[in-house]
Amino acid sequence: MTARRLATGGRIDRSLSVTVQFDRRSFPAHPEDTLASALLAGGQLIVGRSFKYHRPRGLVAAGVEETNALVHLREGGRHEPNAQATMVEVFDGLTSTPQNAWPNLQFDVGAVNGLMSRFFGAGFYYKTFIGPFSGTKFWMFWERFIRKASGMGRASTLRDPDHYEKINAFCDVLIVGAGPAGIAAALAAGRRGDNVILVEQDRDLGGSLLSEPVGAPSDAWLAQAAAELHDLPNVRVLTRTTAFGAYDCEVFGLLERVQDHVRAPEEGKPRQRYWIVRTKRAILATGAIERPMVFAGNDIPGVMLTSAVRTYLNRYAVLAGERIVVATNNDSAYTAAIELANSGAKVTICDLRREIPAQLGENARNAGIDLRPGYAVLKVLGGKCVKAAYVVPVTPEGKASGRGVRIACDLVTVSGGWTPTLHLWSQRFGKPQYDKELATFLPSKNGAFTCVGSLVGSPSLRDALLQGHKAGGGVGKEPALFGHADFWGRNLMPVAVITKADGSTPGKAFVDFQHDVKLADIDQAHLEGYVSVEHLKRYTTSGMATDQGKTSNLNALARMSTLRGMDIPAVGTTTFRPPYTPVTIGALVAHDRGLHVRPTRLSTIHGWHEENGAEMIDAGVWLRPWYYPAKGEDINDAYIREAAHVREHVGIVDVSTLGKIAVQGPDAAEFLNRIYVNGFKTLPIGKLRYGIMLRDDGFVFDDGATARLGDNEYFMTTTTANAANVLARAEYLLQTAWRDLKVHVTSVTDQWAAMAIAGPKSRNVLSAITGSDVSNKALPNNHFAHVTIANVACRLHRMSFSGELAYELYVPAKRGREIWEALIAAGAPFNLRPYGLEAMGALRIEKGHIAGSEIEGRTTLKDLGLEGFASSKKPFIGSVLRRRPVLEDPSRPSLVGLEIIGDSSTRAGSILYALNAPAKGHGEGWVSAVTYSPALKKNIALALLSRGPERFGETIQVVDFVGNQTWQAIVVSHHFFDPEGHRQNA
Repeated sequence: MTARRLATGGRIDRSLSVTVQFDRRSFPAHPEDTLASALLAGGQLIVGRSFKYHRPRGLVAAGVEETNALVHLREGGRHEPNAQATMVEVFDGLTSTPQNAWPNLQFDVGAVNGLMSRFFGAGFYYKTFIGPFSGTKFWMFWERFIRKASGMGRASTLRDPDHYEKINAFCDVLIVGAGPAGIAAALAAGRRGDNVILVEQDRDLGGSLLSEPVGAPSDAWLAQAAAELHDLPNVRVLTRTTAFGAYDCEVFGLLERVQDHVRAPEEGKPRQRYWIVRTKRAILATGAIERPMVFAGNDIPGVMLTSAVRTYLNRYAVLAGERIVVATNNDSAYTAAIELANSGAKVTICDLRREIPAQLGENARNAGIDLRPGYAVLKVLGGKCVKAAYVVPVTPEGKASGRGVRIACDLVTVSGGWTPTLHLWSQRFGKPQYDKELATFLPSKNGAFTCVGSLVGSPSLRDALLQGHKAGGGVGKEPALFGHADFWGRNLMPVAVITKADGSTPGKAFVDFQHDVKLADIDQAHLEGYVSVEHLKRYTTSGMATDQGKTSNLNALARMSTLRGMDIPAVGTTTFRPPYTPVTIGALVAHDRGLHVRPTRLSTIHGWHEENGAEMIDAGVWLRPWYYPAKGEDINDAYIREAAHVREHVGIVDVSTLGKIAVQGPDAAEFLNRIYVNGFKTLPIGKLRYGIMLRDDGFVFDDGATARLGDNEYFMTTTTANAANVLARAEYLLQTAWRDLKVHVTSVTDQWAAMAIAGPKSRNVLSAITGSDVSNKALPNNHFAHVTIANVACRLHRMSFSGELAYELYVPAKRGREIWEALIAAGAPFNLRPYGLEAMGALRIEKGHIAGSEIEGRTTLKDLGLEGFASSKKPFIGSVLRRRPVLEDPSRPSLVGLEIIGDSSTRAGSILYALNAPAKGHGEGWVSAVTYSPALKKNIALALLSRGPERFGETIQVVDFVGNQTWQAIVVSHHFFDPEGHRQNA
């Protein structure tokens, strides 16, 4: 292959030069080049090694359909694997390295796989582990090497220094593809005043027009159209942007490569931008991709798509070869062949068709082309480059029918027809329709998208322009109808597979270059019964990875249809799914990472916690005080001190994160009666009640306390983690199942700050600051009162989560810090101190209260010892399914306490076993929460143990498989501290 840069022509900027590196070699290039065009101009024949056989591979295409030239780009944190060299814009200092080759690109040890290709046919990875050796250490040994060989490039583990953006956009018309049809549509829609977004994956507008020779009639129209689109204020043009996904309700995903074409993004600019576009209507002008031909040696470097060779010639001024064989079955290859001949190449056309349109034949011969009707390439000869093509006369079925001839050449171009790029259409509307005349699939007319241009097989540039103009609204002057030549022509012979007379090939003939899927693999899949197109795809891996069927699908389907004796439409097509081309995870995530994965919520008292040295911890979406360390304390010292202080004196904790829901309406009591297992209709005004909710399947959903504020008004609290889920569940039920209930539910979590005051001196603190009677008689347990603190009206609930005399105070959120500081000041004489989430957890474990680690989706009322709360006088959500036999099984794990023997503490998640039982399998239960109890002076835990209450006093094993540790523990009641409740009822 003797590729070279021409002295004139092309759309590159010859006034500037840059240098790029590939495989430690430097290549000169110009702005407007791609890495692929720079490598081709520099004579780099081999750009990669194939996935399975490690065969040398060269460039095949010039766009996103490239299957071979996948390279590593850049170094360090900006390292990017699997980049298509055809889509990489050059910049000075661009570094790239080949993939899938060791020790180097020229000599790859992995090429030995090609010698053993009979063992690596279709489905070899399935068959490898089936047989007499399956399950033995023999295959366990080889599995490591198979896994190491899998994959294409290698991703970096370093931190990405760049940032990415995510943006939502709305428009009247989204046009995907800025070729002639797309531009015509954008002009028409823009002129009529529509809000238009025009998307083009290339850096320039024009599509196929950019592959025309410089100075062609289309250039003036293209320049004028681009200028008008730029001047229209209602048209947004997004170049370097790929529409990768089409979703319901006309929502599209776009990826804009904002700064991929420079060494490092400019300060303040994202590297890539992810667009979520919602449009009223969409116009697809995504064009078509030329189809390869299948013959022996069709993967040797120097076998390329004819359209790609034309693009390199006219756009990048690179002549890809000096002696060229053009293999075709249609009219579209002739324009390229003539242009190549006019550029100084010696060209031979092998056209499968015996009858060629007279004008085409005359034009070819006038250009000095050796025209051979009825001939096809049976085999390309060469190893690391093309040396010759063996061409033979063929039958209409593509089988050799006579003596062939060897033609010395350095480039073979192929044109087996065209495949419309209907990926986006198919993502929404499924199966396309087969056009027998064009021998390809086209989008059907029942989709909501308007399809134009080559996507629907427009016969000429003129037709494509008119279709785009009409789709855009047809307002204003019609587009200049220049160029009447066929786009891809309709005189196509639907044969792309060339074989010997017996149907075999004289060497490896590839259908999918990226995955080394040979024609023989399709035949093998048919032989073994994998005839469904979806099974064929997965069994052979044809059409997967970045290719996504762009060049391989139709030839694979055609071969299967021949083997089955059926038409291609009867064989069917695979389903295209997003993304159309690879999308970086960084772009999808954008700013939604770290603390920005979801908004971090802070209570109105948060500032005080930080100022007073609190260590914070994530609790769902909230940031909460974890502990308040004294000098030299770690978390263990701090939480033990804080918990002990609450038991001895009084403590205060910020519980603003509790879910708070206002339940209002004449049927509020009935609503609560249905969602809670216990009764709420009889709850008097001024009281509150602990309640438990179940899911429909009978498992515990959430718990909390609800206060009755008036006849038709309740104040519900939920756990922090389930606040949104409880609200969503309530709204769902009221909008669907219980539409007759007159109830409103409203989240008021952000309207109220809340703090719990607990400990034997808590009543003293509140009495001093409120001036109200909060005695046991005036404010019994599970009652509330309205009080005033610092001239702020507050609501004081008497209830305990710690097992101590305790209260919860609800105050307007904006006054939260003010009230907190007033309490701290008023509590100073009583030694009031703040405590954090860790101490609160220790207190609740001592008391045996359940929390999120016990309400984890698999536990029932009976498991948690809460069966007595369930009313037998009313139905409630989950009341029927909680009685399923499997949930009534007495051997189910149920809640117990564990006293850990020894000084060390176990870990949550540890597995429980009988003392003398082997520590294997799932065990008899698990530890849900652990702590050191300052009240009991020992390590304790809550756990769920099979037949738990029957086993009080038994010693069991507690095994932590992750930490490889084992403890012993005594099974006790989970009510470790003050089981009679004397302290909380004081």
